Amino acid sequence: MRRTALAALCLVAVAGTALTGCQSGEDRKDKASGNPRQSQEAKKTEANEPFAGLTGGEITGRAVAATTGASSLRFKGDIPDEESGGTLRIDLALDKKGDCAGSLGMGDRGRTELIKAGDTLYLKYDEAFLRAQGEGEPQADVDAVVEMMAGTWTKMSATGADAEDIAAFCDLDEVLREARDGSSDATRGEATTVDGTPALTLTEKDGKDRYTFYVATDGEPYLLKLVSTSATDPGSVTFTGFGKPVPARKPAGEIIDLDALG
Repeated sequence: MRRTALAALCLVAVAGTALTGCQSGEDRKDKASGNPRQSQEAKKTEANEPFAGLTGGEITGRAVAATTGASSLRFKGDIPDEESGGTLRIDLALDKKGDCAGSLGMGDRGRTELIKAGDTLYLKYDEAFLRAQGEGEPQADVDAVVEMMAGTWTKMSATGADAEDIAAFCDLDEVLREARDGSSDATRGEATTVDGTPALTLTEKDGKDRYTFYVATDGEPYLLKLVSTSATDPGSVTFTGFGKPVPARKPAGEIIDLDALG
């Protein structure tokens, strides 16, 4: 489980990478320049556009401030996992109190549901996940674990050594920490929508790596989606649920206490 959680954290780090580049000289020049002969018609058109008069870097700065300032959010996406060779699928809501709820999956290697509520971490594994984690172990032992745990909620202390990686992953402040600093040389693109929400497309390049992200133009300028074609961190993630309560509650039914089992 620890390996899966760390791989998922890398996905969100892609957002931090794309949003913390260095502002280029060309972008600074655009920001400083002005055209006194601009026609009244052009000024009128600009006034009706979202982020009128702002450079891509300035828009990115507003998106970073709004997104990192949210008390909670939900992110969902897929990304290739270098270690396993599979694709990590993640759907998780988390907040700045450190609570979270959602799921992590790895193709045919299974899926895990997780909830962190306060100081307790709840996990529910499917059979495929447990068998994948038990590779190399005696078949009888793996079968016993599957019989006991598959499809049943477990719990452990979120402050314990076995849970610390996942618990940190549930902390929104920690997840978005890398996105707070720096500037950007992003280039403005076309207007579009992300799941029905009006957005502006921006692109960022770092050598051969290319990032495309989408910033809301209606209401707060939240980051709505990020697509990375980076050779090292390819993938995409969408962001929703800004400021909404995270459904992090103790699951109903049977719960196996892993700390008690040692």
